[in-house]
Amino acid sequence: MKAAELLVKCLEAEGVTHIFGIPGEENIDVMDALLNSSIQFVCTRHEQGAAFMADMHGRLSGKAGVCLSTLGPGATNLVTGVADANLDRAPLVAIAGQAATTRLHKESHQVLALPDLFRPITKFSTQILEPENIPEIVRKAFKVAQTEKPGACFFDFPENIAEMQVENAHPLKVQQATQSYPPEIKVKQAADLIREAKYPLIMIGNGVIRAHASAALKNFAEKWHVPVLNTFMSKGAIPFSHPLALGTIGLAAHDYVSLAMDKADLVICVGFDMIEYHPYLWNKNNQKAILHIDSSPAEVDEDYQLAAGVIGDINVSLNAIAALATAKKDVTLINLRRKIVEQTTKHNTDNTFPLKPQRILHDLRQVLKDEDILISDVGAHKMWVARLYQAEQPNTCIIANGFASMGISLPGAIAAKLLYPDRTVVALTGDGGFLMNSQELETAMRIGTPMIVLIWTDSEYGLIRWKQEAHFGRASNIDFTNPNFVQYAESFGAKGYRVQSADELIPTLKRAIADNTVVIIDCPVDYSENMKLTEELASMLGESK
Repeated sequence: MKAAELLVKCLEAEGVTHIFGIPGEENIDVMDALLNSSIQFVCTRHEQGAAFMADMHGRLSGKAGVCLSTLGPGATNLVTGVADANLDRAPLVAIAGQAATTRLHKESHQVLALPDLFRPITKFSTQILEPENIPEIVRKAFKVAQTEKPGACFFDFPENIAEMQVENAHPLKVQQATQSYPPEIKVKQAADLIREAKYPLIMIGNGVIRAHASAALKNFAEKWHVPVLNTFMSKGAIPFSHPLALGTIGLAAHDYVSLAMDKADLVICVGFDMIEYHPYLWNKNNQKAILHIDSSPAEVDEDYQLAAGVIGDINVSLNAIAALATAKKDVTLINLRRKIVEQTTKHNTDNTFPLKPQRILHDLRQVLKDEDILISDVGAHKMWVARLYQAEQPNTCIIANGFASMGISLPGAIAAKLLYPDRTVVALTGDGGFLMNSQELETAMRIGTPMIVLIWTDSEYGLIRWKQEAHFGRASNIDFTNPNFVQYAESFGAKGYRVQSADELIPTLKRAIADNTVVIIDCPVDYSENMKLTEELASMLGESK
């Protein structure tokens, strides 16, 4: 069989169901081999969109999403999505066509040293130079991508290698190492630390979701009676409605959540990754004791010096430490929950127009079921989603916050809908981020992935204005104009609505769900609330002193 056919068989053996990408001259043998495969090729309109789809597929499923491009500019267009997956700890395997090996040694049309280009943004990057090596390279790419901490892997496939014949080669057995159990002495040390702390606080990261450890986390928090903070990327790992949940940590300005962190003398970091909320922001000068519970050892950082580390299967570690619990009685930090809940419910009934961010998120939460999926793009709206959207289940509020790339929400929503066709999927984006990958509306319509794209429109880069005004007291070069989003949606065969008043949003969302197609909702937003929030949080900090 052809080497390209062997590659496809190896991908099938890895359980790949979808490949996102764009065909090109140098990957035509792979494209032809896919015609006889169970794998669905999703032809996208831009390679960045393909990489974001693979990124989201990996993050939601735990199995590496796959994206495919041709050489040169096709491969370089993958870079942003691949880097996003790598820093957001989403398993992804990127494959690029490549020129024939007979011209890789010299200046040649569209030729770049792609393994070198991808090496800094992946866990593993290589090139297939012999057809017999395909099974090993594919197996290694998937194993490395899916092993904690997961991330991206890359290989290119020269066109002359792809068309070669290969005999007696077959996919390798799929194996993944199991997580080790934590040492008993470390479990006891952790329990002693919690028992001795006056104000212990749990901070969970995305590793809890990846480990499917939400139930164990909840049991752990309840047994020790310790409140829980989540990062942007671990929303829903503990339900916001849980009485020990204090909400999301990571807003640049101080809020009640930050005050809880300020008070804590022991921070129990579970599945936490520094890219989510760097310790120099919450533990400068090592004033807090840190208990690290994760499947991977802690990163070396001067502000993340451990009192103890419990390394192993997160579920096993949490349950073992919980078994030694003697419940903490101090409720100082838990009492902050009332104020935090109050903050999330302010302006829920505000009828001003354009709509306040608080009202939009309240109405969206009223319409979506607990299991429905909200995927946030990057911009000012992301900060509001992180702070106010009340996630009740893991992987139902997705925020890219490791690499934090604009343009991820629309292609990400396509991947989410392919994985969960029975759930409502909403891509929440600003008007700046939307147009960065809006061409994928055509992809969504063509492959039949109904979803809602909720655009917060203000005709400027709102988060940058927020930062500029906070720093300089004025804005610089952040304005732009938009198309008519309703007509834009209709030009793709999708449906479009524009919200004209506050009381129209809920019925519009319900109509969009009932439409069962791709729907764009243009929702004007009042981002003057950004600076009001900054002033409110500054005032709150003054009150707490």
